Amino acid sequence: MTAQPMGYMIQFDVKPGREADFRAAVDPVLDAMREEAGFVYSALTRDAETPDRFVLFEIWSDHDDVMNVQLKRPYRAPMDAALEDILSSPRGVSMLHPLRTDT
Repeated sequence: MTAQPMGYMIQFDVKPGREADFRAAVDPVLDAMREEAGFVYSALTRDAETPDRFVLFEIWSDHDDVMNVQLKRPYRAPMDAALEDILSSPRGVSMLHPLRTDT
């Protein structure tokens, strides 16, 4: 079976005043996943009109690897635990088929 690249858009609604805690939880994961073989691209953004909303865009070369390996990496566990208290609602996740990537 051929690897299927996939993009992910993850929305985080952070409790007011918890932005620094959010970054402290998320940034180490972004640093670690950048070293993974199937990693292609990520961008963490902040909504210009809703400053407590952050959106993470990721592209990976193999969707199955993301689902079966990457999401289970031990370095993600501290972030997942911290986000339970930091977020005002559950993460929203959209999966996207990459058509073009420009850098």
